[in-house]
Amino acid sequence: MTQRIRQWDYQLEIGQSAELGLPTDAVSPVAAQGQLGLGGTYYAANNNNSNPVAASFRQGFLRYHFQKEPNTLRVGRFEFFDGQEIVPKNSTLLWVQTNRVGHRLIGNFGFSNGQRSFDGIEGKLGGKTWNLTAMGGRATQGVFNMNANPELNVDVQYLAYTHVLAKQRVIVRAFGLGYHDGRTGLTKTDNRSAAARALDHKNIRIGTFGGNLLAAVPAGHTTVDFLLWGAGQVGSWGVQDHSAGAIAVEGGLRFDKVKTTPWVRGGYLRSTGDNNATDNKHNTFFQVLPTPRIYARFPFYNSMNSTDSFVQLIEKPSKRVDLRSDLHFLKLTSASDFWYQGGGAFDNKVFGYTGRPANNHSSFSSLYDISADITLTKQLSLGTYYAHAFGKSVVSAIYPTEGGANYGYFELNYRLQKVLGGHSH
Repeated sequence: MTQRIRQWDYQLEIGQSAELGLPTDAVSPVAAQGQLGLGGTYYAANNNNSNPVAASFRQGFLRYHFQKEPNTLRVGRFEFFDGQEIVPKNSTLLWVQTNRVGHRLIGNFGFSNGQRSFDGIEGKLGGKTWNLTAMGGRATQGVFNMNANPELNVDVQYLAYTHVLAKQRVIVRAFGLGYHDGRTGLTKTDNRSAAARALDHKNIRIGTFGGNLLAAVPAGHTTVDFLLWGAGQVGSWGVQDHSAGAIAVEGGLRFDKVKTTPWVRGGYLRSTGDNNATDNKHNTFFQVLPTPRIYARFPFYNSMNSTDSFVQLIEKPSKRVDLRSDLHFLKLTSASDFWYQGGGAFDNKVFGYTGRPANNHSSFSSLYDISADITLTKQLSLGTYYAHAFGKSVVSAIYPTEGGANYGYFELNYRLQKVLGGHSH
């Protein structure tokens, strides 16, 4: 529920999360194999309950709008996404920013049932072509845990400056992100021995500094797009010194005069991994609190210790239908590190990221997927997705009898909207 009253607006959101009939045998007794899919993950995160149900206070905030309308101050419980501080008028830039920049380091973990919010404060200053956003908050429980009400001893501080240039054809952003995890009773996920990790009860404190450049330029009957994103990290990973980084480069060509506007894109991501488990240094890039499925639509991997080369095709056969297909070639950056999964802290029982040993292999997997998103009415939409992963040596060393995997779903969404008075929406 949202309402605008003069210079104030508020939003209240309550969610009812439930998983029914979760499998009881989807967590392998072999430690390295771990949870066998999302069913096992939900089962383990909810105290081995096959039918977890909980009501949660997802969002509840009050926001003040200053006389200069882009300037706002918000306090309460809210969702937050890095990389989306400004809404570009250019539709190509909007798609690239939403799907290839937003949520990389901070997100609501939107594909999960419990999701993630922050209790904190956010301020925005801006003009027609620029935005300055600052946020500080503590993460809530949720994601795979149905009870998304409690806070965690995990907090973030974020500052970003974004500028639109060249007649809405270029966006540049610089950001800084502070992260603190005070859940010292949990065992961290990294490539040290189990004994060494069990003795590490110090906090995690990491600073991430980076930026991105987006461009979308018309070229005859086509549009050319380009993305450059990078981040460096320093800090402490418990008792270890932490330094890491990641870079992503992408580009595309859209044929605007063709009826279905086919859009061919390709890209490359490389994030650092740790090459030495005993040198008291942690060099695995830390993804903080992202929404991992935006960048791994079949979420059996994430952007930690990852090298990802991909091509994708996007088409729009009609105004109501969007098609997309990706082909990814995945490697682990360091064969001495882990195959990482997950999207960060979500309760006080587990660390949030899981890792499986690489066993001195780096060849990880190839992945093919296809999706269709269909708008049926103003309130009703249908989403479909299918993916197949072709596991390579990293996977076969852990799952010797079956290296491939399939993932798919149908999703029906209905949006109920009711106007509350003349200033409401």
